[in-house]
Amino acid sequence: MEKINIGLIGFGNVGSGVVKILRERKSFLSEKTSLELNIKKICDKDLTSKRNVHIEKDLVTRDVRDVTNDPKIDIVVELIGGIHPAKEIIIEALKKGKNVVTANKALLAEHGRELFTLARDRSRSIYFEASVGAGIPIIKSLREGLVANKFSSIFGIVNGTSNFVLSEMSARNCSFNDALLEAKKRGFAEKDPTLDIEGIDSAHKLSILSYLCFGKLANREDIFIEGISRVSIVDINYAKEMGFEIKLLAIAKKESDELELRVHPTLIPESHLLASVNGIFNAIYVSSDLAGNLLFYGPGAGQLCAASAVVSDIVDLTHDIKAGLFRSTLNVVVDHSIKKLRKIDEIESRYYIRFMAVDKPGVLAKISGVLAKSGISIATVTQKERIKAQTQIVPIMMIVHDAKEKSLKQALDTIDRFDIIKEKSVAIRIEEA
Repeated sequence: MEKINIGLIGFGNVGSGVVKILRERKSFLSEKTSLELNIKKICDKDLTSKRNVHIEKDLVTRDVRDVTNDPKIDIVVELIGGIHPAKEIIIEALKKGKNVVTANKALLAEHGRELFTLARDRSRSIYFEASVGAGIPIIKSLREGLVANKFSSIFGIVNGTSNFVLSEMSARNCSFNDALLEAKKRGFAEKDPTLDIEGIDSAHKLSILSYLCFGKLANREDIFIEGISRVSIVDINYAKEMGFEIKLLAIAKKESDELELRVHPTLIPESHLLASVNGIFNAIYVSSDLAGNLLFYGPGAGQLCAASAVVSDIVDLTHDIKAGLFRSTLNVVVDHSIKKLRKIDEIESRYYIRFMAVDKPGVLAKISGVLAKSGISIATVTQKERIKAQTQIVPIMMIVHDAKEKSLKQALDTIDRFDIIKEKSVAIRIEEA
């Protein structure tokens, strides 16, 4: 039986999961591939921490060159994350004639075109199923299963940490800080959760999805990013009263000859499939012209579900190697009908708005007057009781009809300067498609 040698760089949670699967299901995978998948070398800077899988001492190293320079290694699996030294490791592996598997969404979002170009020039492949949605087979589905389709939009819950926080706030009626603390206790949030709760991780994943659907590998500055840290339990409860849930969505939407790329908290109707996606689960809603609307759903984090996606890529590459095939990652077709990326100021949407205002006559009229001057029409308005009896501050919630983002921002900037407004207003976009 032909042997395919694998070099693993990064022996953390997902890396040890990959080794566990390859070891425990070696015969099972050999039956499926007619190949022996052999772990030849494992590299990690930490060789002392206990893992949930046993590894022989002669397999491990701290020197990445023991992997990239080994002529017998066919596939390099990069699982260290981050930009540097991951970028340099992948470049060196490609130059040494090796195929690459990675879960590194940040690296691909920021330097993917450079790496894909180098891979093509060297007739090698980079596979990256685990970069979006952990074990959800969204990458393979977009590249292969839906290859005949053209896409109009993607709406995705692609960050488990943020989704857990919002779900926890909704289920337990607790504050953002309390929900985040619970996420950390359960191991769902990093010590520094900024990348997750501020939408940056979701933006990296959106860039990859946009590349697969529209041929546009967007830079971070091309994507509007807004996190969930200013979402209040007041907003979540009022959204529920109106029949909405709040989710952090990654959105790619093609309209006419423009493409919108944005990540932000979003009100979606409770009847929408994404509204019931809770906890660390991810879901990606894809609108295609032939297959219609599709939902891809599953856990968005976890050792074995992410490792499952990595092993899937390894198996795909073994088939390519065995058949002598090369499938360029740059075979994505660019949608030439897209002429520009639409800036956030140019989008139109319905909005939920919350003001924290002094409880006295004339306040609502003053706010409404500014909105009217900006051409913004109010659909509904509710003023709640004072949050604390001893304060004079009340939340005022509005839903406004479709308005241009730029106009709304200008109106809210004016309103926020009034003495009667005691906190910066909160505006959350509504998506109902």
